[in-house]
Amino acid sequence: MLNFKRLIYFLAVALVMAGCNAGPEKTTKKNKKKKEELKRLDFTPIVGIKYHEVTRRFSNGLSFSDIGFQQEPSWIIQFASNDTVKAWSPQKQIMQSFYFMYDHGDVYNFAGEWFRIKGFSKDSIRMQRLHLTKQVIAKDIRSDVFMTYYSEDYLNNVIKKKPEELRKPTAADTAFIKKLVARADRNPTNADSAFAGRIPVQFTPKSKIISVEKLSTVDRLLGRTEAYDYLFPEYRIKIQNAYQDFGYSFSAVVDQHGKIHLNKFRNDMPEYYEQRKKVLEGIIDVYLQNLLLVKPGTTLGIPHASEITLNVSGKK
Repeated sequence: MLNFKRLIYFLAVALVMAGCNAGPEKTTKKNKKKKEELKRLDFTPIVGIKYHEVTRRFSNGLSFSDIGFQQEPSWIIQFASNDTVKAWSPQKQIMQSFYFMYDHGDVYNFAGEWFRIKGFSKDSIRMQRLHLTKQVIAKDIRSDVFMTYYSEDYLNNVIKKKPEELRKPTAADTAFIKKLVARADRNPTNADSAFAGRIPVQFTPKSKIISVEKLSTVDRLLGRTEAYDYLFPEYRIKIQNAYQDFGYSFSAVVDQHGKIHLNKFRNDMPEYYEQRKKVLEGIIDVYLQNLLLVKPGTTLGIPHASEITLNVSGKK
């Protein structure tokens, strides 16, 4: 009887050990399969084919965000090998070579940008543009950008369209912008309702005593691209023969009719808030509105309210 109990015990232990051994084997096979699926992609079949970017959109299919940022397709790329990509340089007017760096999975880097390769063939390439902060992929709108490229052969011989035709905003883009414009026009003095004009506010001096300079905040090292110049337009305005010397910086909303509405300004002493507000509104009404022709910001040719920053100085 004792031997029988021992036999049962040893059989139970053997079964448990067998079960334990089976687990890691399954896991190893699963991990191996996963690694095989995520191995570096082979771009040899498309080497030498030139592709034109035809669409760049958010995952909702739109080219515009609700703050007025527009995704604009413009890239031309060509794989020279598995680790080299050529991209068109508008500045140098040549196809410039870049190292095509493999990171992990389907994530690659070239020309200073990060991408997830979603698929490719001799006709097209699909990519997701990624934004990384300290090697971590952002899980917000900054990485919610999808790019489609068509090969020159596909463009010329299959769909028979030029890239410029396919890059135009869609009917859905227009409907979305009209919705934003309607909201902005209902609240022309509210910066929260305004959005950046794809073509920012334009000032034209009507007198020699005033000058306007549109400032640029582009800084490649900080990741500030040309988009910042229309998303956050900033101007330096100088006035001669002013009533006194002064210098102020403030934000304003320019409505769809070109009227400037004071928005935010720095005021370190709360008790002088109303006084400072009156001074700034006076500068806007007396100098800016009278001495400048103000053209409001526009998107898809539609004027609308947008927020700007003004640095205004006066010399007596």
